[in-house]
Amino acid sequence: MKNYALVGAGGYIAPRHMRAIQDTGNQLVAALDPSDSVGILDSYSHDIAFFTEFERFDRFVEKLKRQGEEKRIHYVSICSPNYLHDAHIRFALRIGADAICEKPLVLNPWNVDALQQMEEESGQRIYNILQLRVHPSIIALKEKVAKARKKDKYEIDLSYITSRGRWYFTSWKGNEQKSGGVATNIGVHFFDMLMWIFGDVKHHEVHLSDERRMAGFLELEKANVRWFLSVDRKDLPEVAVKEKKPTFRSISVDGEEFEFSNGFTDLHTVVYQEILAGRGFGLEDARRAINLVYELRNAKATKVNGGNSHPFVAAIDD
Repeated sequence: MKNYALVGAGGYIAPRHMRAIQDTGNQLVAALDPSDSVGILDSYSHDIAFFTEFERFDRFVEKLKRQGEEKRIHYVSICSPNYLHDAHIRFALRIGADAICEKPLVLNPWNVDALQQMEEESGQRIYNILQLRVHPSIIALKEKVAKARKKDKYEIDLSYITSRGRWYFTSWKGNEQKSGGVATNIGVHFFDMLMWIFGDVKHHEVHLSDERRMAGFLELEKANVRWFLSVDRKDLPEVAVKEKKPTFRSISVDGEEFEFSNGFTDLHTVVYQEILAGRGFGLEDARRAINLVYELRNAKATKVNGGNSHPFVAAIDD
């Protein structure tokens, strides 16, 4: 049985990590969050040491390290705000633990290089949660594309709209320096998935960019991708509004809708199983998407008419 510590226990995604730790037969020993609204911990154990201050959390984990193999922390699961991932990964390595970090692993490409050096020096591993790579439907699509002898590139339209209220723009999520902005905060998984299936980026454009939405075009080795990302409920299509769904997710491949809405519940557990089996997603797996979202974040939006423009962009312009 392995011992885990969790950073960011009050976050939205943290319960999936708690469940993955439990479902893989391991135990959560310590947790940290500035907020003390973490009653969810009781669903997994009443013996988890909880801290609201990093210094006390650090001291407790260091004490466990000195009590031997059975007591020490083997993995640190990181669910903290994006801009803190780098620091919390470094903390994990310093205490002799492997790091399991939520997306995005870090905000900047050079952070990956620095962590790679620390990984080599420490002998520990850094893993990223790239759960779409273990989704059965996405694995099937990757296998289909790999076997196809298609001469022309696939034509892909990606739309992801997830409604966020006013709180979002007051929190760290709405601060580009802390979250990386829309492309990084809600788009990085989709970009990783697309590059994993269709190859490296040959060219990219940004057609629309503000605090609520981004859109653009990617030319991949095997696909042309028109993408639109938004946290504004006003962008929800009529079908989602009628069904009172706060989120709309759509990917079409050559005009056919690619359905992968189901099967998300247990993906974190599958990623944890892969990590424990020595097959987790490491720094190099995360690098391409980190590079891309950094470039998109720093690109100037270019006005386009038709061509590579996503349908949502045309609708907004109208």
